Amino acid sequence: MLAELKIAQLRHFVWVAELKGFHAAAEKAHRTQPAISLSIRDLENKLGEGLFEKRNAKTAKAELTPFGQHFLPQAKELIAHHDRIAQDMALLVQHKTGHLRLAAVPSIASRMLPDILQRFMANTPELHLSIFDANSDTVLEMVENRQVDFGIASLWETQSDKTFIPVWEDRIGVVCHCDHPLANETRLNWKQLRGHRQISNGTTRLLANSAAEELIDSAQFYISNMISLIAMLDAGMGITTLPWFAFPQDNPNLKFIPLADPEVIRQIGILSQADRSLTPPAQALVDFILDSEGRLAQ
Repeated sequence: MLAELKIAQLRHFVWVAELKGFHAAAEKAHRTQPAISLSIRDLENKLGEGLFEKRNAKTAKAELTPFGQHFLPQAKELIAHHDRIAQDMALLVQHKTGHLRLAAVPSIASRMLPDILQRFMANTPELHLSIFDANSDTVLEMVENRQVDFGIASLWETQSDKTFIPVWEDRIGVVCHCDHPLANETRLNWKQLRGHRQISNGTTRLLANSAAEELIDSAQFYISNMISLIAMLDAGMGITTLPWFAFPQDNPNLKFIPLADPEVIRQIGILSQADRSLTPPAQALVDFILDSEGRLAQ
């Protein structure tokens, strides 16, 4: 049976060897000399071989046996390995190291996360972060497959095996070119959209089960990619509905008009596995988001 080596005993051995004495090692360890002697004796019993030569009454120096000389670098290596692991785990608990992976819908990834992450990671230079931006379905799939620590998205249907914490509310509006006949409106009723070419997108299903549901079926185009969608709107190909966070506010050619009837609000929040604990860095980021952004009443 292999010996169970205690790190404390290894430290005592190294200190005695390096300081050439039990008294000096006892001072360094803040222990009594008999306690250090007992620790070394127990270590020798476990190893089955003496580490120090029998001390000469004329000298207080502790000299290593040949076995002790061979064991000294091994003991130092074990201590260093232990300390590296202990330090890594301490940094992980303090979310100062490790690799954090999260998936987020593009509107949050581009609109909210830059400022949040800049503040969160200010004191965590060793923490690595991977962000995957995707639609809500893909975010949910990545959470389910454990490809990410957690996701930020809308939850379309109740998922018993998922934890969803709503954080942001996002109002739906109509987006059109500034030259479009609807561009001068300050608010719109869905009936006013009839007769105008509809372009549906991945968020159009937010209109499902509302009075504006027929707009989904009347759409002439479906465009899933946001860059392509904006290009079509820029070209005056039609109108679409988008959440406010997804609207390209830096685009001077497009206009966002709130959809007032029906008023459609989507909730965006944090998605995670209900039966799986988050890593310390992931939990720290979730807590930071909730503290920074607040949490909507469920």
